Amino acid sequence: MEVLAAIYERTGPSHEVLRVEEIPTPEPGPGEVRVRVRLSAVNPTDWKSRARTATIPDAGFQIPNQDGMGTIDAVGEGVHPGRLGERVWLYFCAWQRQWGSAAQYTVLPSEQAVPLPESASDDLGASMGIPALTAHRCLFADGPLDGKTVLVHGGAGAVGHYAIELAKWGGARVASTVSNDEKAGLARRAGADVVVNYREGNAAEELPKVDRIVEVAINQNLALDLAVMAPNAVVSAYANGTLESVPIRDLMTRNILLRFVLVYTMPPEALQQAVDEVSEALRANVLTELPAHRFPLDRIADAHDAVENGAVGKVFVDIP
Repeated sequence: MEVLAAIYERTGPSHEVLRVEEIPTPEPGPGEVRVRVRLSAVNPTDWKSRARTATIPDAGFQIPNQDGMGTIDAVGEGVHPGRLGERVWLYFCAWQRQWGSAAQYTVLPSEQAVPLPESASDDLGASMGIPALTAHRCLFADGPLDGKTVLVHGGAGAVGHYAIELAKWGGARVASTVSNDEKAGLARRAGADVVVNYREGNAAEELPKVDRIVEVAINQNLALDLAVMAPNAVVSAYANGTLESVPIRDLMTRNILLRFVLVYTMPPEALQQAVDEVSEALRANVLTELPAHRFPLDRIADAHDAVENGAVGKVFVDIP
């Protein structure tokens, strides 16, 4: 049997390299499950990999997209057959693997197909993965949040959205920066106590002193971060950006920690903690959906372009 999948055989612009083809149905290996995918989510890492950094597997093509959701329909050796029929959210589908989530079927290690509570929608399940796991690591790598004040830059983005919700769940007071009124509304709905438009007024004067910062643009925001950090604060940066200089003496005097987070290479125990606690938050109905932008599989290139061009909300590919 053959199945539909988006593939690319070389890196480059979306409309030049992405196409949809029929390919043989994958079979799960030892410790793996096969998932009938319903939704594939697109993250910035997906278009960046397709555009310039992916290594094409020996089989000659790569299926894009790390995150998604679907139903387990086959299990490999060593996986309990009781998982058959389980509704799951997926992460790291395409990380050092050929079978991304932009296909009717994907195979991946059993632990990367995480049970999805009945109360969680398909959209919410497909939204977890990279954004929620990144948000968790940025927030909790340095201990509990109860009684802390957290600043989330870019509170309307996917990582920012789940960082706000997870931080509130963890007992923190949350401030967030945004760039316009629409994004301010999203940050407030996620639960931010203080929302500041960094393009208007003096953000440093409007923000409280903070203990943890979830940072999307450290190269642009370090001066602001320094102005609002309390002693012993932590900045966790999850997006790339070159720092021209680092004020080491100031950081040292206040015992400030700069932490850099790449979700793919998190310590295994931290990744497992993130998966477990994101799942707990889903069961507790703590996490919510972002506005959805939907594309059919045959418009996968447009979906990648939407994320590259800064779509506000979450971009999904509906799998037929």
